[in-house]
Amino acid sequence: MASSYGSLVKEAAVLLDKFSTGRQCLDDFMEDASKNLQHMDTQPKKFILDVVSGCVEYKKLLDVVINAFYGQNGKYLSRDDRSQLVIICYLATFVLDDLGLQSFSNVVKSLDIKKMHKFLSFFFTNLTTWIQEKWNNIYDAAYVEKHWIGPLLRWRPEIDILLDQLAVKMSRGSQVKKAPIKTTEPQEFSLNKPKPRALPMPELIPQQERHKPVPNSTYKAPKEMQMIEEIKQKNHQKTEELLYEANMKQFRCANPHKSENTKKVMSQIKQDLDSELKFNSVHSGGRPPSNKNNSWPIKLNSAAILRQGALYDRQVEEELQRIERLVQGAREPSSFLQWQKEMREKDLQEELAKIEKRHLEGRISYEEAAMARTRIMERNQKTAQLKKEETAQLMRRYAEKRLQEEKEMRDLVQQVAEGHKNSKTAKEKLQKFKQSIVKEASEQSRELLRQALEEAQAELSRKFEIICEIRTIESLPHIRVKNFDNTETAGHELLGEMSLVELKERLALLKEAQQTERQEKREHILEEKQSKKQLLLEQLDTINIHMRALAQASAIRKEERKATLGFRQAAPQDERVLALQKKLKEKQQERQRLKQIESDKAKTSEQAAAHTVRHTGTHNKKSSKEKNWEDLERSLERHIQKEAPDVVSQRETLKT
Repeated sequence: MASSYGSLVKEAAVLLDKFSTGRQCLDDFMEDASKNLQHMDTQPKKFILDVVSGCVEYKKLLDVVINAFYGQNGKYLSRDDRSQLVIICYLATFVLDDLGLQSFSNVVKSLDIKKMHKFLSFFFTNLTTWIQEKWNNIYDAAYVEKHWIGPLLRWRPEIDILLDQLAVKMSRGSQVKKAPIKTTEPQEFSLNKPKPRALPMPELIPQQERHKPVPNSTYKAPKEMQMIEEIKQKNHQKTEELLYEANMKQFRCANPHKSENTKKVMSQIKQDLDSELKFNSVHSGGRPPSNKNNSWPIKLNSAAILRQGALYDRQVEEELQRIERLVQGAREPSSFLQWQKEMREKDLQEELAKIEKRHLEGRISYEEAAMARTRIMERNQKTAQLKKEETAQLMRRYAEKRLQEEKEMRDLVQQVAEGHKNSKTAKEKLQKFKQSIVKEASEQSRELLRQALEEAQAELSRKFEIICEIRTIESLPHIRVKNFDNTETAGHELLGEMSLVELKERLALLKEAQQTERQEKREHILEEKQSKKQLLLEQLDTINIHMRALAQASAIRKEERKATLGFRQAAPQDERVLALQKKLKEKQQERQRLKQIESDKAKTSEQAAAHTVRHTGTHNKKSSKEKNWEDLERSLERHIQKEAPDVVSQRETLKT
């Protein structure tokens, strides 16, 4: 009987290995399995099918135990034993009440005893710890406790007896059995000649199929690479021809030669500039010797050269217009420039007078601020004295208030001691009221938990039905036919729809158009570069001419500045500045007078304080504090008086 149970479990393990959840539907698999097991009786067949379907249904719960067992003892187990362990775990958890302990023990004993002992001891030792926690994460905790953990704990004593029996069998099997001693029996030699071996029949050599010849295209280079190389050679030849033409026909876009009219105008401008610069040629000592090259001190980029050339061209045009106006009879603006120069000098003198005025006003404001500080210090001393008197009065009131509060507290403590006796009855009533509230709350929570459990069970059943429907839909076969033709369109009826062959042709045409456009762009860029280079050379020539003219004009302006510098230094003083200086002297004298008065007051207060110290002994502490305050105030005043002239001198230097 034990061997029959073992064969049934092994048959169920084979079916369980064949089934894969993601690829097959359970119902179809069970129908196929029942057809394959038609030769078996109804009871063993039903046992095998029930075990396989139950293992698939509770796969998540069983995987929790089996995965953990393989994590600890995976070194000593093979993957082929996994299905057997899953079936044993299913039988122990879900079918043990229906199957009975005797049948379950027969099943276990028919398999590998060592592995079954190790698995069952692992399962039942960890049942109430982490296994129950992980099962609670999958199913409801109350359901797990009632239907699975409780029955297994009731079977625990019988399972322990079964484990002891398995351990005994293991110990017996480990003992080495002594083999019986066999005596040797002599046998006679057979001296007959052996028959010669017959030659074996030769095996037929199978004829191999003729292999297909290698296509010629494998040893030839692709046509695309040859086409690309030809295009590269053509492009290279074109660029060489264009470069040769550009070198031979240089500056064909712009004419570098100037017209006769421009040459006449430029010569006229040079003559005018030379005539203007020859006013002091009698006293000139000649050009000093110089070994400098006519090279630029700073290397200009193309943008800077064009910008500077445009500026000088504009200046030349303005100068030509001025000459034309003078020829036509316009006035020379030299008188206006002289008047403008005089007005600027006058404005400069007024600006210097304003600066001096602001400087004197700042010094006057400083003197007034010092006088205001002394007045504020006197006012603060008076307010501090008043604050001291007010705080002393407040302290007296606070002491009286504290005495009254202590008296009230004594009366209140006496009243509380009398009322402490009546508080015990109130506490008992309050405790009874709280107990009644707790009972009502616990009843309500039980009702809510029951309702939540019913809702969760309904939701689980609904989800299980949806999963079954999804699995049936997924198990249906999908027929996909793919026929692709390069010359036909996709049939979406769009405006720009085309076939793959047409698309390739259009792309090739577009590529050729892009290449021609790129070649034209290259030619255009080379022409622009040559024209730009010629324009830059012309601009550099004009910049050289104007730079020399500007250097001569700057030398003339320097001499004029030296002549006008002495006149600006001797600027006459304004009447308002003199009045402010007079006012500053008066403010300084007034501040000195106030300092003298304060020092006299301090001396008289010191003499009065010394007189009071001799005659009064009771107010010794107060007079010493007041004396310290007065010494601090006097030292602060001396410090301010010492630093005042330094501050004034610093402000004067900053403003000047």
